[in-house]
Amino acid sequence: MKLMTLMSEQGTAEQFWSDAQRHLVRYGGPFTPEIIESAAGSYVFTADGRRILDFTSGQMSAILGHCHPAIVATVQREIASLDHLFSGMLSRPVVELARRLSETLPAPLDKVLLLTTGAESNEAAIRMAKLVTGKHEIVAFARSWHGMTGAAAAATYSAGHQGYGPTAPGNFAIPTPNPYRPDFTTADGELDWRRQLDHGFAMVDAQSSGSLAACIVEPILSSGGVIEPPPGYFAALAAKCRERGMLLIVDEAQTGLCRTGDWYAFGRDGIVPDILTLSKTLGAGLPLAAVVTSEEIEQRAHERGYLFYTTHVSDPLVAAVGNTVLDVLQQERLDLRAQELGAFLRAGLLDIQQRHEAVGDVRGRGLMQGLELVADRATKQGADLLGAQVTRRCLELGLHLNVVQLPGMGGTFRIAPPLTATRQELALGLEILDQALGEATAAA
Repeated sequence: MKLMTLMSEQGTAEQFWSDAQRHLVRYGGPFTPEIIESAAGSYVFTADGRRILDFTSGQMSAILGHCHPAIVATVQREIASLDHLFSGMLSRPVVELARRLSETLPAPLDKVLLLTTGAESNEAAIRMAKLVTGKHEIVAFARSWHGMTGAAAAATYSAGHQGYGPTAPGNFAIPTPNPYRPDFTTADGELDWRRQLDHGFAMVDAQSSGSLAACIVEPILSSGGVIEPPPGYFAALAAKCRERGMLLIVDEAQTGLCRTGDWYAFGRDGIVPDILTLSKTLGAGLPLAAVVTSEEIEQRAHERGYLFYTTHVSDPLVAAVGNTVLDVLQQERLDLRAQELGAFLRAGLLDIQQRHEAVGDVRGRGLMQGLELVADRATKQGADLLGAQVTRRCLELGLHLNVVQLPGMGGTFRIAPPLTATRQELALGLEILDQALGEATAAA
Protein backbone atom coordinates (compact mmCIF):
# COMPACT_ATOMS: atom_id res chain seq x y z
CA MET A 1 0.00 0.00 0.00
CA LYS A 2 2.81 2.42 0.95
CA LEU A 3 4.66 1.51 -2.25
CA MET A 4 1.57 2.27 -4.36
CA THR A 5 1.10 5.60 -2.58
CA LEU A 6 4.75 6.50 -3.17
CA MET A 7 4.52 5.57 -6.85
CA SER A 8 1.35 7.66 -7.18
CA GLU A 9 3.02 10.67 -5.58
CA GLN A 10 6.05 10.32 -7.84
CA GLY A 11 3.81 10.14 -10.87
CA THR A 12 1.94 13.23 -9.76
CA ALA A 13 5.22 15.11 -9.24
CA GLU A 14 6.53 14.06 -12.64
CA GLN A 15 3.32 15.25 -14.26
CA PHE A 16 3.53 18.55 -12.37
CA TRP A 17 7.04 19.33 -13.62
CA SER A 18 6.17 18.13 -17.10
CA ASP A 19 3.19 20.51 -17.18
CA ALA A 20 5.30 23.32 -15.74
CA GLN A 21 7.97 22.85 -18.38
CA ARG A 22 5.44 22.63 -21.16
CA HIS A 23 3.12 25.49 -20.21
CA LEU A 24 4.87 28.10 -18.03
CA VAL A 25 6.76 31.11 -19.35
CA ARG A 26 10.12 31.39 -17.60
CA TYR A 27 10.36 34.93 -16.25
CA GLY A 28 13.73 34.92 -14.50
CA GLY A 29 16.06 32.36 -12.97
CA PRO A 30 15.22 28.68 -12.55
CA PHE A 31 12.21 27.68 -10.49
CA THR A 32 12.84 26.33 -7.00
CA PRO A 33 12.77 22.52 -7.37
CA GLU A 34 9.94 21.99 -4.88
CA ILE A 35 6.17 21.73 -5.23
CA ILE A 36 4.75 24.05 -2.58
CA GLU A 37 1.41 22.86 -1.22
CA SER A 38 0.81 25.26 1.67
CA ALA A 39 2.39 27.87 3.91
CA ALA A 40 1.90 29.06 7.47
CA GLY A 41 3.84 31.49 9.61
CA SER A 42 7.54 31.37 8.76
CA TYR A 43 7.32 28.10 6.81
CA VAL A 44 6.29 26.76 3.44
CA PHE A 45 5.37 23.08 3.08
CA THR A 46 6.18 20.90 0.10
CA ALA A 47 4.24 18.13 -1.60
CA ASP A 48 6.62 15.52 -0.21
CA GLY A 49 6.08 16.69 3.36
CA ARG A 50 9.14 18.87 3.84
CA ARG A 51 9.00 22.03 5.97
CA ILE A 52 11.11 24.91 4.64
CA LEU A 53 11.91 27.99 6.72
CA ASP A 54 11.21 31.07 4.60
CA PHE A 55 13.94 33.69 5.07
CA THR A 56 12.63 35.85 2.21
CA SER A 57 9.02 36.33 3.41
CA GLY A 58 7.80 35.07 0.06
CA GLN A 59 8.79 37.78 -2.41
CA MET A 60 10.06 40.01 0.44
CA SER A 61 6.40 40.72 1.15
CA ALA A 62 4.82 38.47 3.80
CA ILE A 63 5.92 40.57 6.79
CA LEU A 64 3.24 38.97 8.99
CA GLY A 65 4.21 35.48 7.91
CA HIS A 66 2.18 33.26 5.61
CA CYS A 67 -1.58 32.96 6.08
CA HIS A 68 -1.71 35.17 9.17
CA PRO A 69 -5.03 34.43 10.91
CA ALA A 70 -6.09 38.10 10.88
CA ILE A 71 -5.39 38.39 7.14
CA VAL A 72 -7.22 35.13 6.41
CA ALA A 73 -10.25 36.30 8.42
CA THR A 74 -10.30 39.66 6.63
CA VAL A 75 -10.18 38.08 3.18
CA GLN A 76 -12.89 35.55 4.05
CA ARG A 77 -15.13 38.27 5.46
CA GLU A 78 -14.61 40.91 2.78
CA ILE A 79 -14.74 38.64 -0.27
CA ALA A 80 -18.31 37.77 0.68
CA SER A 81 -19.48 41.38 0.62
CA LEU A 82 -17.22 43.66 -1.43
CA ASP A 83 -14.45 42.55 -3.75
CA HIS A 84 -13.98 44.85 -6.75
CA LEU A 85 -15.53 48.08 -8.02
CA PHE A 86 -15.53 50.43 -10.97
CA SER A 87 -12.46 52.67 -10.69
CA GLY A 88 -14.56 55.78 -10.00
CA MET A 89 -16.39 54.21 -7.05
CA LEU A 90 -15.14 54.50 -3.47
CA SER A 91 -15.57 52.22 -0.48
CA ARG A 92 -14.94 52.55 3.25
CA PRO A 93 -11.82 50.32 3.33
CA VAL A 94 -10.13 52.51 0.71
CA VAL A 95 -10.78 55.82 2.45
CA GLU A 96 -9.92 54.33 5.84
CA LEU A 97 -6.59 52.96 4.60
CA ALA A 98 -5.69 56.28 2.98
CA ARG A 99 -6.39 58.12 6.23
CA ARG A 100 -4.54 55.61 8.38
CA LEU A 101 -1.49 55.52 6.13
CA SER A 102 -1.23 59.30 6.25
CA GLU A 103 -1.38 59.12 10.05
CA THR A 104 1.75 56.94 10.09
CA LEU A 105 3.68 59.46 7.99
CA PRO A 106 5.15 62.92 8.59
CA ALA A 107 3.55 66.00 7.08
CA PRO A 108 2.85 66.84 4.34
CA LEU A 109 2.34 63.25 3.11
CA ASP A 110 -1.46 63.19 3.23
CA LYS A 111 -2.71 62.08 -0.20
CA VAL A 112 -2.86 58.39 -1.13
CA LEU A 113 -3.42 56.46 -4.36
CA LEU A 114 -4.01 52.71 -3.89
CA LEU A 115 -2.76 50.34 -6.57
CA THR A 116 -1.52 46.74 -6.80
CA THR A 117 2.23 46.31 -7.45
CA GLY A 118 5.50 48.06 -6.80
CA ALA A 119 6.14 48.64 -10.48
CA GLU A 120 2.68 50.14 -10.84
CA SER A 121 3.15 52.48 -7.89
CA ASN A 122 6.52 53.65 -9.21
CA GLU A 123 5.01 54.10 -12.65
CA ALA A 124 2.28 56.27 -11.14
CA ALA A 125 4.80 58.26 -9.07
CA ILE A 126 7.10 58.95 -12.02
CA ARG A 127 4.13 59.90 -14.19
CA MET A 128 2.95 62.31 -11.49
CA ALA A 129 6.42 63.85 -11.11
CA LYS A 130 6.70 64.44 -14.84
CA LEU A 131 3.29 66.06 -15.04
CA VAL A 132 3.75 68.28 -11.98
CA THR A 133 7.22 69.51 -12.93
CA GLY A 134 6.57 69.72 -16.65
CA LYS A 135 9.84 67.85 -17.16
CA HIS A 136 10.71 64.30 -18.15
CA GLU A 137 14.20 63.26 -17.00
CA ILE A 138 14.58 60.70 -14.19
CA VAL A 139 17.64 59.88 -12.07
CA ALA A 140 18.16 56.57 -10.22
CA PHE A 141 20.93 54.50 -8.65
CA ALA A 142 23.06 52.29 -10.89
CA ARG A 143 22.08 49.26 -8.74
CA SER A 144 18.39 50.15 -8.57
CA TRP A 145 15.28 47.99 -8.96
CA HIS A 146 11.96 49.78 -9.34
CA GLY A 147 9.96 47.36 -11.49
CA MET A 148 9.58 45.85 -14.93
CA THR A 149 7.03 48.19 -16.54
CA GLY A 150 7.88 51.14 -18.82
CA ALA A 151 9.08 54.06 -16.70
CA ALA A 152 9.92 51.83 -13.72
CA ALA A 153 12.03 49.53 -15.89
CA ALA A 154 13.76 52.54 -17.44
CA ALA A 155 14.85 53.53 -13.91
CA THR A 156 15.98 49.98 -13.05
CA TYR A 157 19.68 49.34 -13.59
CA SER A 158 20.55 46.28 -11.48
CA ALA A 159 19.16 43.83 -14.05
CA GLY A 160 16.84 43.44 -17.01
CA HIS A 161 18.14 46.45 -18.93
CA GLN A 162 19.59 44.75 -22.00
CA GLY A 163 17.95 43.26 -25.05
CA TYR A 164 14.67 45.17 -24.97
CA GLY A 165 15.52 48.16 -27.13
CA PRO A 166 15.60 51.79 -26.03
CA THR A 167 13.82 52.97 -22.91
CA ALA A 168 12.08 56.30 -22.59
CA PRO A 169 14.54 59.15 -23.19
CA GLY A 170 16.00 61.07 -20.28
CA ASN A 171 16.96 58.37 -17.78
CA PHE A 172 20.26 58.72 -15.94
CA ALA A 173 22.09 56.52 -13.42
CA ILE A 174 24.25 57.81 -10.58
CA PRO A 175 26.81 55.69 -8.68
CA THR A 176 25.46 53.59 -5.83
CA PRO A 177 27.10 54.48 -2.50
CA ASN A 178 28.40 51.08 -1.44
CA PRO A 179 30.60 51.39 1.69
CA TYR A 180 31.93 47.84 1.26
CA ARG A 181 33.06 48.42 -2.33
CA PRO A 182 33.86 52.15 -2.52
CA ASP A 183 34.66 53.69 -5.89
CA PHE A 184 35.45 57.15 -4.49
CA THR A 185 37.62 56.95 -1.39
CA THR A 186 38.94 59.16 1.37
CA ALA A 187 42.60 59.14 2.40
CA ASP A 188 41.92 56.22 4.76
CA GLY A 189 40.16 54.15 2.09
CA GLU A 190 36.58 54.77 3.24
CA LEU A 191 33.76 55.64 0.84
CA ASP A 192 33.85 59.35 -0.02
CA TRP A 193 30.15 59.54 -0.74
CA ARG A 194 30.03 63.33 -0.95
CA ARG A 195 32.57 63.38 -3.78
CA GLN A 196 30.80 60.42 -5.39
CA LEU A 197 27.44 62.21 -5.23
CA ASP A 198 28.94 65.42 -6.64
CA HIS A 199 30.46 63.44 -9.50
CA GLY A 200 27.20 61.62 -10.19
CA PHE A 201 25.20 64.81 -10.50
CA ALA A 202 27.95 66.48 -12.52
CA MET A 203 27.51 63.67 -15.05
CA VAL A 204 23.72 64.04 -14.91
CA ASP A 205 23.97 67.79 -15.47
CA ALA A 206 26.31 67.24 -18.42
CA GLN A 207 23.79 64.93 -20.10
CA SER A 208 20.54 66.63 -19.11
CA SER A 209 18.60 68.74 -21.56
CA GLY A 210 17.47 70.87 -18.63
CA SER A 211 14.38 68.77 -17.97
CA LEU A 212 15.15 66.98 -14.69
CA ALA A 213 11.84 65.87 -13.15
CA ALA A 214 12.69 63.49 -10.30
CA CYS A 215 15.14 61.18 -8.60
CA ILE A 216 13.81 57.80 -7.46
CA VAL A 217 15.71 55.82 -4.81
CA GLU A 218 15.39 52.92 -2.37
CA PRO A 219 16.58 53.56 1.22
CA ILE A 220 18.22 50.13 1.13
CA LEU A 221 18.87 48.68 -2.32
CA SER A 222 17.63 45.12 -1.86
CA SER A 223 17.94 43.69 -5.37
CA GLY A 224 21.14 45.70 -5.74
CA GLY A 225 22.75 43.61 -3.00
CA VAL A 226 21.27 44.97 0.26
CA ILE A 227 23.27 48.19 0.01
CA GLU A 228 22.52 50.88 2.57
CA PRO A 229 23.83 54.37 1.76
CA PRO A 230 25.66 55.92 4.74
CA PRO A 231 24.00 58.38 7.14
CA GLY A 232 23.80 61.85 5.65
CA TYR A 233 23.70 60.65 2.06
CA PHE A 234 19.97 61.04 1.48
CA ALA A 235 19.88 64.51 3.05
CA ALA A 236 22.59 65.57 0.61
CA LEU A 237 20.74 63.88 -2.25
CA ALA A 238 17.54 65.71 -1.33
CA ALA A 239 19.48 68.99 -1.44
CA LYS A 240 20.75 68.14 -4.94
CA CYS A 241 17.15 67.58 -6.02
CA ARG A 242 15.94 70.87 -4.53
CA GLU A 243 18.74 72.78 -6.26
CA ARG A 244 17.49 71.48 -9.61
CA GLY A 245 13.77 71.71 -8.98
CA MET A 246 13.45 67.91 -8.97
CA LEU A 247 11.07 65.85 -6.88
CA LEU A 248 12.47 63.11 -4.63
CA ILE A 249 10.63 59.79 -4.90
CA VAL A 250 11.44 57.21 -2.22
CA ASP A 251 10.55 53.61 -3.06
CA GLU A 252 9.94 51.69 0.18
CA ALA A 253 8.56 48.53 -1.41
CA GLN A 254 10.67 46.31 0.83
CA THR A 255 11.76 48.62 3.65
CA GLY A 256 8.43 50.25 4.49
CA LEU A 257 6.11 49.31 7.36
CA CYS A 258 8.50 48.28 10.12
CA ARG A 259 10.87 45.87 8.38
CA THR A 260 13.97 47.93 9.22
CA GLY A 261 12.84 48.60 12.80
CA ASP A 262 11.28 51.93 11.89
CA TRP A 263 7.92 52.44 10.25
CA TYR A 264 9.72 53.94 7.26
CA ALA A 265 13.42 53.69 6.52
CA PHE A 266 13.71 57.25 5.19
CA GLY A 267 13.13 58.58 8.72
CA ARG A 268 16.70 57.75 9.77
CA ASP A 269 18.02 60.47 7.48
CA GLY A 270 15.68 63.24 8.56
CA ILE A 271 14.17 63.66 5.10
CA VAL A 272 10.59 63.64 3.86
CA PRO A 273 10.17 62.56 0.23
CA ASP A 274 7.98 64.50 -2.17
CA ILE A 275 6.44 61.19 -3.22
CA LEU A 276 6.58 57.87 -1.34
CA THR A 277 5.76 54.50 -2.89
CA LEU A 278 4.80 51.40 -0.91
CA SER A 279 3.97 47.92 -2.14
CA LYS A 280 5.19 44.49 -1.05
CA THR A 281 4.91 44.92 2.72
CA LEU A 282 1.67 46.92 2.56
CA GLY A 283 -0.34 43.89 1.47
CA ALA A 284 1.75 41.44 3.53
CA GLY A 285 1.86 39.15 0.51
CA LEU A 286 -1.30 40.23 -1.28
CA PRO A 287 -1.20 42.65 -4.26
CA LEU A 288 -1.52 46.10 -2.68
CA ALA A 289 0.56 49.20 -3.34
CA ALA A 290 0.32 52.91 -2.69
CA VAL A 291 1.58 56.28 -3.85
CA VAL A 292 1.64 58.90 -1.09
CA THR A 293 2.30 62.59 -1.67
CA SER A 294 1.45 66.07 -0.44
CA GLU A 295 -1.79 67.97 -0.96
CA GLU A 296 0.14 70.58 -2.95
CA ILE A 297 1.58 68.06 -5.41
CA GLU A 298 -1.72 66.19 -5.70
CA GLN A 299 -3.59 69.43 -6.39
CA ARG A 300 -1.14 70.47 -9.08
CA ALA A 301 -1.31 67.03 -10.67
CA HIS A 302 -5.10 67.09 -10.63
CA GLU A 303 -5.23 70.55 -12.19
CA ARG A 304 -3.01 69.32 -15.00
CA GLY A 305 -5.23 66.31 -15.67
CA TYR A 306 -3.37 63.51 -13.87
CA LEU A 307 -4.60 60.21 -15.26
CA PHE A 308 -3.78 56.79 -13.86
CA TYR A 309 -6.72 54.47 -14.31
CA THR A 310 -5.87 50.82 -13.71
CA THR A 311 -8.18 47.83 -13.39
CA HIS A 312 -7.64 47.45 -9.65
CA VAL A 313 -7.12 51.05 -8.51
CA SER A 314 -8.86 51.58 -5.14
CA ASP A 315 -10.02 47.98 -4.90
CA PRO A 316 -11.84 47.41 -1.58
CA LEU A 317 -10.75 43.82 -0.87
CA VAL A 318 -7.02 44.45 -0.71
CA ALA A 319 -7.60 47.82 0.97
CA ALA A 320 -9.33 45.93 3.79
CA VAL A 321 -6.26 43.70 3.99
CA GLY A 322 -4.07 46.80 4.20
CA ASN A 323 -6.09 48.02 7.17
CA THR A 324 -5.60 44.68 8.88
CA VAL A 325 -1.86 44.84 8.22
CA LEU A 326 -1.76 48.21 9.98
CA ASP A 327 -3.82 46.76 12.85
CA VAL A 328 -1.34 43.95 13.43
CA LEU A 329 1.74 46.16 13.05
CA GLN A 330 0.39 48.65 15.59
CA GLN A 331 -1.13 46.23 18.09
CA GLU A 332 1.90 43.95 18.19
CA ARG A 333 4.45 46.80 17.96
CA LEU A 334 6.26 45.02 15.19
CA ASP A 335 8.57 47.99 14.64
CA LEU A 336 10.10 47.31 18.05
CA ARG A 337 10.07 43.58 17.39
CA ALA A 338 11.98 44.13 14.14
CA GLN A 339 14.60 46.10 16.07
CA GLU A 340 14.96 43.36 18.68
CA LEU A 341 14.96 40.42 16.28
CA GLY A 342 17.10 42.36 13.82
CA ALA A 343 19.79 42.78 16.47
CA PHE A 344 19.62 39.04 17.23
CA LEU A 345 19.82 38.15 13.52
CA ARG A 346 22.71 40.53 12.87
CA ALA A 347 24.67 39.19 15.85
CA GLY A 348 24.23 35.68 14.48
CA LEU A 349 25.37 36.72 11.00
CA LEU A 350 28.42 38.49 12.42
CA ASP A 351 29.23 35.33 14.36
CA ILE A 352 29.03 33.36 11.10
CA GLN A 353 31.33 35.93 9.49
CA GLN A 354 33.89 35.35 12.24
CA ARG A 355 33.91 31.61 11.53
CA HIS A 356 33.87 31.67 7.72
CA GLU A 357 36.49 33.47 5.65
CA ALA A 358 34.11 33.41 2.69
CA VAL A 359 31.82 35.96 4.37
CA GLY A 360 33.12 39.36 3.33
CA ASP A 361 30.45 41.67 4.70
CA VAL A 362 27.31 41.74 6.83
CA ARG A 363 25.06 44.76 6.38
CA GLY A 364 21.50 45.98 6.62
CA ARG A 365 19.01 47.20 9.17
CA GLY A 366 16.39 45.48 11.30
CA LEU A 367 15.01 42.37 9.62
CA MET A 368 16.53 43.23 6.25
CA GLN A 369 20.08 41.94 6.34
CA GLY A 370 22.63 41.11 3.67
CA LEU A 371 25.55 38.71 3.77
CA GLU A 372 28.08 38.99 0.93
CA LEU A 373 30.32 36.08 -0.01
CA VAL A 374 33.82 36.58 -1.39
CA ALA A 375 36.59 34.32 -2.63
CA ASP A 376 39.17 36.51 -0.91
CA ARG A 377 38.56 39.03 1.86
CA ALA A 378 41.56 41.14 0.93
CA THR A 379 40.69 41.57 -2.76
CA LYS A 380 36.92 41.16 -2.26
CA GLN A 381 36.80 38.96 -5.35
CA GLY A 382 33.27 37.67 -5.86
CA ALA A 383 32.18 34.11 -5.11
CA ASP A 384 29.11 33.59 -7.28
CA LEU A 385 29.52 29.82 -7.58
CA LEU A 386 29.80 29.48 -3.82
CA GLY A 387 26.63 31.54 -3.39
CA ALA A 388 24.71 29.17 -5.64
CA GLN A 389 26.10 26.13 -3.81
CA VAL A 390 25.19 27.50 -0.38
CA THR A 391 21.69 28.42 -1.57
CA ARG A 392 21.18 24.89 -2.88
CA ARG A 393 22.46 23.25 0.30
CA CYS A 394 20.34 25.52 2.51
CA LEU A 395 17.24 24.42 0.62
CA GLU A 396 18.18 20.77 1.09
CA LEU A 397 18.55 21.42 4.82
CA GLY A 398 15.21 23.24 5.06
CA LEU A 399 15.99 26.94 4.59
CA HIS A 400 14.98 29.14 1.67
CA LEU A 401 17.37 31.99 0.89
CA ASN A 402 17.78 34.27 -2.11
CA VAL A 403 21.23 35.20 -3.38
CA VAL A 404 21.77 38.32 -5.52
CA GLN A 405 24.56 37.87 -8.05
CA LEU A 406 25.57 41.01 -9.92
CA PRO A 407 28.73 42.01 -11.82
CA GLY A 408 31.39 43.52 -9.59
CA MET A 409 29.99 41.99 -6.40
CA GLY A 410 30.12 38.71 -4.55
CA GLY A 411 26.95 36.69 -4.13
CA THR A 412 24.85 38.52 -1.54
CA PHE A 413 22.14 36.78 0.46
CA ARG A 414 19.03 38.87 1.05
CA ILE A 415 17.80 37.82 4.48
CA ALA A 416 14.33 39.12 5.27
CA PRO A 417 12.27 36.77 7.48
CA PRO A 418 8.75 37.71 8.61
CA LEU A 419 8.48 40.23 11.43
CA THR A 420 6.47 37.59 13.28
CA ALA A 421 9.30 35.02 13.21
CA THR A 422 10.46 33.67 16.56
CA ARG A 423 13.99 33.75 17.96
CA GLN A 424 14.01 29.97 17.67
CA GLU A 425 13.20 30.18 13.95
CA LEU A 426 15.92 32.77 13.38
CA ALA A 427 18.38 30.62 15.33
CA LEU A 428 17.45 27.60 13.20
CA GLY A 429 17.98 29.58 10.01
CA LEU A 430 21.37 30.79 11.21
CA GLU A 431 22.34 27.24 12.15
CA ILE A 432 21.42 25.93 8.70
CA LEU A 433 23.25 28.76 6.94
CA ASP A 434 26.33 28.11 9.08
CA GLN A 435 26.27 24.40 8.24
CA ALA A 436 25.70 25.00 4.52
CA LEU A 437 28.57 27.49 4.36
CA GLY A 438 30.89 25.08 6.13
CA GLU A 439 30.02 22.18 3.84
CA ALA A 440 30.21 24.24 0.65
CA THR A 441 33.57 25.80 1.47
CA ALA A 442 35.01 22.45 2.57
CA ALA A 443 34.00 20.92 -0.75
CA ALA A 444 35.45 23.79 -2.81
